[in-house]
Amino acid sequence: MSYWDELLDRIPFVRAIYGGVKSFSTTILSGSGNSFKKVMLIEYPRKGLWSIGFQTAADVPVVSEHTGEPQVCVFIPTTPNPTSGFIVMVPRSQAIELKMSIDEAMKMIVTLGVVMPPAAGAVVPAAPAPYHLRP
Repeated sequence: MSYWDELLDRIPFVRAIYGGVKSFSTTILSGSGNSFKKVMLIEYPRKGLWSIGFQTAADVPVVSEHTGEPQVCVFIPTTPNPTSGFIVMVPRSQAIELKMSIDEAMKMIVTLGVVMPPAAGAVVPAAPAPYHLRP
């Protein structure tokens, strides 16, 4: 693994992206400490548009005091570089928790939405048989 890290560290453009993503993933997505716990769906940046984000705090008392209702803190990563993004405070009643793993959501974000997780309970179709085996 260290050989791979050293190799990628020698390539100028790759070094910047790989270093940022590696630092981000080891700090934020690790199983210990303050990591993302839930994948959230929120109406952002305006009504009718939805964004996927990661809950970073289940309660934000200082904001809740001013808004009059419980708030959650959600980090909305940008695509395709999830190391940057926006932090928004959302009323708990307006944040929808998705039944999606952190890894599935991150893969969806990094691939610009090309790789989608299957819907809950959905059957993933089998790959078609090779042409020479088709009837």
